[in-house]
Amino acid sequence: MASLEGLPAGVPQLIDELRAENYIADRGLATALFLGLTLGKPLLLEGEVGVGKTELARTLARMTGRQLIRLQCYEGIDIHHAVYEWDYARQMLYVKSLGASDDSVEDELFGPRFLIERPLLQAVRAGDSCVLLIDEIDRADDEFEAFLLELLGDFQVTIPEIGTIEAESRPVVILTSNRTRELHDALKRRCLYTWIGFPEPEREIDIVRSRLPEVSESLTIQVVAAVNRLREMELEKTPGVAETIDWTQGLEAIGAQALDEQSALDTLGTIVKDRDDLEFATRSIQDVIS
Repeated sequence: MASLEGLPAGVPQLIDELRAENYIADRGLATALFLGLTLGKPLLLEGEVGVGKTELARTLARMTGRQLIRLQCYEGIDIHHAVYEWDYARQMLYVKSLGASDDSVEDELFGPRFLIERPLLQAVRAGDSCVLLIDEIDRADDEFEAFLLELLGDFQVTIPEIGTIEAESRPVVILTSNRTRELHDALKRRCLYTWIGFPEPEREIDIVRSRLPEVSESLTIQVVAAVNRLREMELEKTPGVAETIDWTQGLEAIGAQALDEQSALDTLGTIVKDRDDLEFATRSIQDVIS
């Protein structure tokens, strides 16, 4: 179990401390996070792109003073990218410096001196002094997901040349998924789970205002309303909260006092990130800002 030192005493306090870091969490998300911290269980966050899954891990690390260790998953990721690999270039230079082949140096070649620690091994060694973010786990393949079962179950990794390295204390672990594929039940059983959807307009206004307090409330309200209308359209890439913030910043940057047709068209690329969507939104701009 992760150390509870420095962690909030309850859900309301956790909500307040996250808000102090400009992260506006509803009670459901805050409760899931609190239980993960209290029970020492990994927390799996699923949801649309841009709703704050990754940002929650960053905020938690900042709030608790823990190191953030991030593993960005992608298709083809394997143990050598996620856990460890050997520094083959330095090994070759070392062997050449000896001037002759010597079997007795094999143990030294495959020892700590030439070991490159990747995020998962770093997290095992750091223990509860870190927040481990396994980002976009749905992008990895089944084999890598299966490997994570041992890690999340026992929090140890095995390096054949060295042996098994076990965490002295468990890191805080957050996994995120955009649900591009279904994750296996075995992985989900090792985690607490919550879904992060698009926030209600009132909370989204609160989120934007917390990040951009210099922007007028009236402009923020207009932007959030327009974003929600975009979400109701059949876009290829639905804009998330991150894009709402980007659009508001873009409007502020060009000195817009209100969201009108011209300012919307000038800044549409901050909210719409697909060519076909951009053309569709441009044709429908009156419906977006009405």
